[in-house]
Amino acid sequence: MEISILLIKQILELFLMILMGYIIVRMNILKDSDSRIISILVLYLIMPCVLINSFQVSFTEEKMHGLLLTIAASILLQLTLLLLTWLFRSVFHLNVVEWTSVYYSNSGNLIIPLITYVLGQEWLLYASGFLSVQTVMLWTHCKNAFSDDKKWDIKKFILNINMISIVAGLVLFFSKIRLPEIITGTMSSVGNMIGPLCMIVTGMLIGSTDLKQVFSNKRIYLVTFLRLIILPLAAIAVLFISRLPYILPDGKTILLVTFLAIITPSASTITQMAQVYDKDARYASSVNIMTTLLCIITMPVLVYIYQIVI
Repeated sequence: MEISILLIKQILELFLMILMGYIIVRMNILKDSDSRIISILVLYLIMPCVLINSFQVSFTEEKMHGLLLTIAASILLQLTLLLLTWLFRSVFHLNVVEWTSVYYSNSGNLIIPLITYVLGQEWLLYASGFLSVQTVMLWTHCKNAFSDDKKWDIKKFILNINMISIVAGLVLFFSKIRLPEIITGTMSSVGNMIGPLCMIVTGMLIGSTDLKQVFSNKRIYLVTFLRLIILPLAAIAVLFISRLPYILPDGKTILLVTFLAIITPSASTITQMAQVYDKDARYASSVNIMTTLLCIITMPVLVYIYQIVI
């Protein structure tokens, strides 16, 4: 019950942030195109701070095993759900904005504050396991899809600031190195902006969109159904069949963090990617709005199902 209440509270806060972005565009204070600068800041500055800081916890054998478990589960889930998304893409003829919105979850924006409130700061380490795996996918698989690149540029991938941040975070964690408090404090403050800024960008893009047209678009309801119901149920099935939650004594709770990351709305990063690569960012933000609106119902129900099945 506590998780459900906090989920509802957090989602309502996100909606208020979206409303702020919507208002500043409708009042002609800013243009929707101005949000592109914010998107670049989120992708190349704020997200790296989140990634590095999430690994800045005291090293113990239990935490190491838990982190490895989340990484293993995240890889298994990402590959399985990618195959399922490919099937949906073929059957329903989903375009790049639609199928990436189905596949990629808004884990960073919603899960980081939720885990902090419900389980405590130390549990963010396990959220970083999923975030790291999804970030790798975002900057390889997703980026190539939006940029229409046929080949992966290994050099650009290795030198990407988000990839560097993941490697740096893992090295610091396993080598038991803690950065000075002034550095972690700064990164924490910067990282805390990720949720508000992503939601404000979404609101800014919606500000120049006909909302009636958004809610009358039947394709959005299909994408929302696949994102919020089908993929999460498939994730429960994968975790149950794999028996991964039972490997460690607190494996069920550890992988609940991973599951929470799976069942969030479509990733706001998709809106930013679409904006950077001119791939209908308004449609992407509309999908983000719809999935965020309806996840207030689906997320508590899915958590309940997880607790019963797992």
